[in-house]
Amino acid sequence: MQNEIPTLIVLLNGKRKSGKDFLAELLNKRLGADRSVIVRLSAPIKSRFAEEYQLDYNKLLSDSGYKETYRQEMIVWGERMRAVDNGYFCRLALEMAGADRYPVWIVSDTRRRTDISWFREKYGDRVKTIQVKANLTTRELRGFVFTKGVDDAESECDLDGVTGWDLTVVNNGDPRPLDEAVDTVTAWCTPERSA
Repeated sequence: MQNEIPTLIVLLNGKRKSGKDFLAELLNKRLGADRSVIVRLSAPIKSRFAEEYQLDYNKLLSDSGYKETYRQEMIVWGERMRAVDNGYFCRLALEMAGADRYPVWIVSDTRRRTDISWFREKYGDRVKTIQVKANLTTRELRGFVFTKGVDDAESECDLDGVTGWDLTVVNNGDPRPLDEAVDTVTAWCTPERSA
C-alpha cells in the first residue's frame, strides 16, 4: 500500500485570469503551510525551458511581457516533452515543491487531460478536481487579453470538454463562491478522507 502522503490532491483548472492561483493561495492559507503545498506544473516547464534556451527563469515565472514573448515557443516545447513522457512535468513539479513532506497538494495549474490522468492513475481517489470559471468581462478586468496561438492552443483548451469536476467555482468577483470552495476542500481533508 502507498504511504500516507498525500492524503488529498486538489487539481485546479481554469482559463487565464480566472483566479486559479488566487484560490490556490486561499486554500494554502486556510489549510496551513505545515499541512499543504502549492504545486505549479508550469514551474518545471519554465525551469527546463529557461535552461535549454538560456533564458531568465525568474522573468518566465512572473506575469510579464517577457513570459508572453516566449509563451508559444514554450508551449510547443512542452508538448514535445509530454509526447515522450506525459508525467514528466508532474513528477518534476512535485519534486520542485517538496510535495512529499505535505499531506495536501494543491496543483494550481492543471491544463491537460494527461495531467489529470497521471495523478488519478498514481493516487486514485485521493485526487479531487476543481474548475475555476470567470466570465470574459471579469477576466479582461484582471488583465486578460486573447492571444492567438496561446488561448486557442491545447495548453488552454484541452480540458474545455471535460465534465464531472468534483467542484466548479464561479469567480466573477463575489467572494462567497471562493469561501464555499475553501470550506469544501477543508471538509475533504477530514480524517475519514485519508482512511
